[in-house]
Amino acid sequence: MSGYSGSGYSGGHAGRVMGRSWGWLVLVGIISLIGGVLALANPFAATITVVQITGAFFLVMGILQIIHAFRMRGWGGFLWSLVLGILTLFIGVALFRNPFGGAVSLTIVVAALLLLMGILKCLFAFQMRPLGGWGWGVLSGAVSILLALAIFAYFPVSALTVLGFFLGVELVSSGIWLIMIGMAARKF
Repeated sequence: MSGYSGSGYSGGHAGRVMGRSWGWLVLVGIISLIGGVLALANPFAATITVVQITGAFFLVMGILQIIHAFRMRGWGGFLWSLVLGILTLFIGVALFRNPFGGAVSLTIVVAALLLLMGILKCLFAFQMRPLGGWGWGVLSGAVSILLALAIFAYFPVSALTVLGFFLGVELVSSGIWLIMIGMAARKF
């Protein structure tokens, strides 16, 4: 069967699949790299921006959930859907009204997500072997895990700047990895 060998997974199939979209990988990597550099240049602003963007998403999600609840008024879950929409809207408003408190609470969420992303990136990178550049995925995953551990270690004293700084490092790390994988996949 193509893509598999008796000694384990072959990178041929993965390389062909990824080779079709190598340009997108490089483009997303460049965007991630630029975003990371900007976040590193001003980690406090990056932290507040993350809180505001998150607040905006919660506001939009809350409004859409409330609209959805009223559109499905005859449904037995109307009340639950409406309450969920109101709570989501409330979270968005709270993030906008108190971005500093939001930054502290989001720091916990981001640390947990970085830890999960790091583990998943490492697993994904090992699945990509022997495709060139897979080691960058392991390195990127390790960086994500270390960032998560550092956030938890220094919480909450420096949450307002650490979050933006770590976001920048994460974006730079992911950007480099995606560029390297894209360039390697271009050969297929």
